Amino acid sequence: MEWIEFLLRWVHFLAGITWIGILYYFNFVQTPFFGTELGGQARSPMVRGLVPNALWWFRWGAMFTFLSGVLIILIKWGHGVPLDAGYMTRILTGAALGTLMWANVWFVIWPAQRVVIASAERVAGGGEADPAAAGRGARAGLTSRTNTLFSIPMLFFMGSASHLPSLTGIGGVTAYWVIALVLLLAVEVNALIGPGAATQKPLATVSGTIHAGLGLTLLLVILQWVLTSPR
Repeated sequence: MEWIEFLLRWVHFLAGITWIGILYYFNFVQTPFFGTELGGQARSPMVRGLVPNALWWFRWGAMFTFLSGVLIILIKWGHGVPLDAGYMTRILTGAALGTLMWANVWFVIWPAQRVVIASAERVAGGGEADPAAAGRGARAGLTSRTNTLFSIPMLFFMGSASHLPSLTGIGGVTAYWVIALVLLLAVEVNALIGPGAATQKPLATVSGTIHAGLGLTLLLVILQWVLTSPR
C-alpha cells in the first residue's frame, strides 16, 4: 500500500502540474497575446495548429489529476480517516474545487473550443465562420478564467491538508460545508450561465482573476478557522 499511495501521489503531481501549467499558459500568456495586434494576426494559425495539441494535454492532465485524487481520498477513507476529520475537511475543500475545474474542462471548455477550432479551419479553407463560435469561445474563456480563480484556493487546501493541521478543528464541519459550497456554486454558476463575455469583472484581467482567487482563498480559510472549532 505504501508504494500504491506514493505512485498515486506521483501521478497526481505530474498530471496536476501539466494541467495547471497549461491552464496558466492559456490565461496568463496566450489570451493576452491574442488581444495584441501581432496576436490577432497569429490567432487563426495558432488556433488551428497549436491550440488543439495544448488542449489534448490540458484535458487529459485534468482527467488523470481527478482520477488519481479520487483514489487517494478513497484510500485515506478506507484507512479509517473519518470524513469530518480536519485532514478530510481540508483535502475535500481542494477536491471540491478540483472537481468543478475538471468538469469545466471536459464539459464546457473542451466542447466549446472544438467549435472554435472547427470554425477556424472552415474559414482557413475559404468557408464562412460558424456564427456560434464567438459565443462559445467567450463562454470557454470565462470558464477558463473561473478555473484559474478556483486553482488558487484549490492548491492552498491541497497543500494545507498535510501541512497546516492547525487550520481546522473537529466541530462545525456541516456549517462550513453549507456556506463553502454555496460560495463555490455561485462562482460556478457565473461561469455557466452568467455573462457570456470573458471581460466581466473581476475576471476581465489576469490581475483581477488572481485577486479574486486570493480573496476566495482567504474567505474559505476564515470560514474554516472560525466554524470548525474547538481545536
